Amino acid sequence: MLKIGDLVDGKYKVLSEIGHGGMSTVYLAINEKANKTWAIKEVRKSFSNSDNFDILRQSLIIETDLLKKLKHHHLPSIIDVIDDDDNFLIVMDYIEGHTLEFILSEKGAQNQEDVVDWALQLCEVLDYLHTQPTPIIYRDMKPSNIMLKSDGSVVLIDFGTAREYKTKNTSDTIALGTKGYAAPEQFGGMGQTDARTDIYCLGTTLYQLLTGHNPSDPPYDIYPITYWRPELSTGLEKIILKCVQKDPKDRYQSAGELIYDLQHYRDFDNAALTKYRRRAAMFVTCVSLSVLCCISGILLKYVADKKQISKYNEIIQMANRTTSSEEAASLYMDAIAFDCENPMAYHNFYELIIEDGIFSLEEEKMLLRLNASTSNYLHTFEQKEPLEYADFCYEIGNAYWFYHVREEVRQSGAVSWFETANRYYIDLPDKEMEYKRGNLYIEIGSFYKKVLAAQIAGTDSGMYGEYWRQLSKLKALNDEQPDREIITLRMYREIVNRCTEYSAYMQEDGISKEEILSMIEQIDTDMDEMEVNATSAVKEEISGIREGIVNAIKMVDSSYAF
Repeated sequence: MLKIGDLVDGKYKVLSEIGHGGMSTVYLAINEKANKTWAIKEVRKSFSNSDNFDILRQSLIIETDLLKKLKHHHLPSIIDVIDDDDNFLIVMDYIEGHTLEFILSEKGAQNQEDVVDWALQLCEVLDYLHTQPTPIIYRDMKPSNIMLKSDGSVVLIDFGTAREYKTKNTSDTIALGTKGYAAPEQFGGMGQTDARTDIYCLGTTLYQLLTGHNPSDPPYDIYPITYWRPELSTGLEKIILKCVQKDPKDRYQSAGELIYDLQHYRDFDNAALTKYRRRAAMFVTCVSLSVLCCISGILLKYVADKKQISKYNEIIQMANRTTSSEEAASLYMDAIAFDCENPMAYHNFYELIIEDGIFSLEEEKMLLRLNASTSNYLHTFEQKEPLEYADFCYEIGNAYWFYHVREEVRQSGAVSWFETANRYYIDLPDKEMEYKRGNLYIEIGSFYKKVLAAQIAGTDSGMYGEYWRQLSKLKALNDEQPDREIITLRMYREIVNRCTEYSAYMQEDGISKEEILSMIEQIDTDMDEMEVNATSAVKEEISGIREGIVNAIKMVDSSYAF
């Protein structure tokens, strides 16, 4: 059994116990060299006499094998697996936050809007799992397996009961799942589990989050949510009841299908449906009349198209007039939902980020919902306006790299957007500069993704010299064709910060002290020119970089002293 202060595998120092189960314990540990915290899940082999050990061992193998090949912001990552004589250890991301089970126990039934937000995020990750080349069925969705982070995002944990869907199988090998949450087919006799099984489990989870009633307590019945809380949406009630139908054919058939209804759950409220029925009756009357007057119908369509354009422009103007960045971003999203083929709202959303210099978590959440929507806004935009779509991807890459509020996700969040943009830019002469910059961002961003694991494994030699050369190329490109002042300055800040952080490593990789100091001196000179007639925001940015330069020079001098 691990103890506080133990050093695991010569790398991970155990700091505290953060979780305990019947057969395993989870610890918080730190890799002091990389200054990074991890969670370590320990399963002691003293449990080998237990009747459940074979199942437990199989679930651990499944969990590690599955998570090692998955990469998603709502899933933890496996970094190391250690199998020794006494225990089996899994080193994984440490997710700071609380389980939704803990939130329920502390605060009771949750706010409806929050639950819908969590549901959309969970649908996004289920859709990711179900659409893998070999679909992955999670099978154990419940509040205790969902972590809520401080930024409002959720992470799906514990993949011990997950399985890959086998197209030739007629049933599962082992019946696993938590009674009350689990779908009927998880206990045999109804074929193998599939994506619809996870839909059922999500439905029972949402039921508990909204009502506070645990479906795993007898008599295991799912009542309409308004039975417990009459103020809840009847539209959301219909969605949950469809999720938990006993026959999989009667449920939502995919997470993507469920996403759409969750995004529009108010449209299914009883009052809304009554209003829509009235409108439908009026529509039928209008259609009947239009058959008699096809010419009038053509004219009406023309007017409707004009009205759509007018409505779109009205939303854009409202967004441009508001003084609230959050409200403006929301209005741009409304405009995209209204006409997802028009590039104006997409580019205005990016300009909003540029204007206030911050890519907020709320703005990121809006963007990710747009990307995950079954309305396929971005997909439709890409199909109809591929070059405008590529420009938007390049802009969002910039938004992550230079403006995201969380520094640790800036480069990692940007890489995929630049990769998408460059698929279109590669053969476009007028996009040559963006293509070159995008390639450098991708290479530098990949360095940030790989270097931590390489440090842990001791294989990082040579990476810092190549990284420095990529930074140098990026500055040279910007010297040739300068980007916006704020982007240029944030690039300078990154170079200065990395000189401070990696100077010792760069010295080992053969980068000369003179080369580093020359780069710093050139940045300082460039900023002298930029400071003339600069805005207060630019001057503030320059001041912060100059403070960093002082520290960078000290660190370089120290690293190259011997």
